[in-house]
Formats: sequence, C-alpha cells, structure tokens
Amino acid sequence: MGKIVIKQVKSSIDRPQDQKRTLVALGLKKLNRSVEKDATPAILGMVNKVKHLVEVTEVK
Repeated sequence: MGKIVIKQVKSSIDRPQDQKRTLVALGLKKLNRSVEKDATPAILGMVNKVKHLVEVTEVK
C-alpha cells in the first residue's frame, strides 16, 4: 500500500462532532498541520468523510 500526506486546510469550528472526532483520529489537531498515513481502506474512508476540510497528496 502507498502512503498519503493529509493536511488540514479548513477549520473544524462549527462542524458536526463526528467530523471533529475524525480529524483527531487522523492526528490533525490544528490548522495547516500534516500527517503521513498508509493508504488503507479505513484511512481513506476517514479522509473521504472530511474531504472538504483536508488536502491529500500521494507520497511517491
């Protein structure tokens, strides 16, 4: 499996609680912070849930 870099680009203020918890589960706590994760189906599903708040790039 490949790796992806997930960067939070929008705030979680005024978002539903499940989206806030998804960001924390991904390891994103502050704006403009990045984390590198394996591209597993579970991680991709979490990213899909908050796709309007994050930016995803693939690591080569």
